[in-house]
Amino acid sequence: MPNGEPAAIGEVEVPVALEHPESLRVPSFDGEQVPVFVFRPTAPDLGSTVVHVHGGPEGAAMRIWSPIVSSLAGEGHTVVVPNVRGSAGYGKRWYSLDDRELRLDSVKDLAAINAWLPTIDADPKRAALWGGSYGGYMVLAGVAFQPELWAAGVDIVGIASLVTFLENTSDYRRAMREREYGYLATDREFLESASPLSRVDDIRAPLFVIHGANDPRVPLSEAEQITEALTRRGVPCELLVYPDEGHGLAKLTNRLDAYPQAFSFLRDHLV
Repeated sequence: MPNGEPAAIGEVEVPVALEHPESLRVPSFDGEQVPVFVFRPTAPDLGSTVVHVHGGPEGAAMRIWSPIVSSLAGEGHTVVVPNVRGSAGYGKRWYSLDDRELRLDSVKDLAAINAWLPTIDADPKRAALWGGSYGGYMVLAGVAFQPELWAAGVDIVGIASLVTFLENTSDYRRAMREREYGYLATDREFLESASPLSRVDDIRAPLFVIHGANDPRVPLSEAEQITEALTRRGVPCELLVYPDEGHGLAKLTNRLDAYPQAFSFLRDHLV
């Protein structure tokens, strides 16, 4: 069956199944090679790309089925799923290449991916970022530190300021995360400089933000302060808050409400 053409079963159209991704490497600013998976559209190709960044930061994107990636490909986007430096699964050296003062090197990997998109016949000017938790930080950092590169962003329970995140997160979380990001007592200046909120005046990409009101890891205030700052500047920004959710969307009803709106947002700003 040709890619992108649904199979008709009676009166019901069944979308084409997500194909196995291509496993590729992207040269970054310092000669490192960033592993990426590339999922081709399973609907008519819109000519747009969504870079889907995993959480963690010490998480990893793997070759497993994802309803979000599948849906984005089904919308007609090319989906690039990277394991930027700091990701697990590629050895201790790669795992530690984003620690503390190296934090923004992982954000530079996003710029390298954007520059590489023409090699897979993708338009870098029609590329968006999507991510949750630490992936949400990466979305915000991408649109803040690389405002000329990204056409839109979808931030789910992301960190806007490393300082206010560490100040307001749960005590157990702060103890664990300061070792990764830096310590409030000694690294505050760096933490501020690596925070998307510190560059909020540079953001021009439309932003779609999803957050749970009861998030014990990344407080709702992270989403509120970035959306308030962008709204004051007139940058298109929408915030969805779910009063019965925590760190992410666990309830099917909320997923069925939020994600179609996020997909519609991307169609509006990428097509």
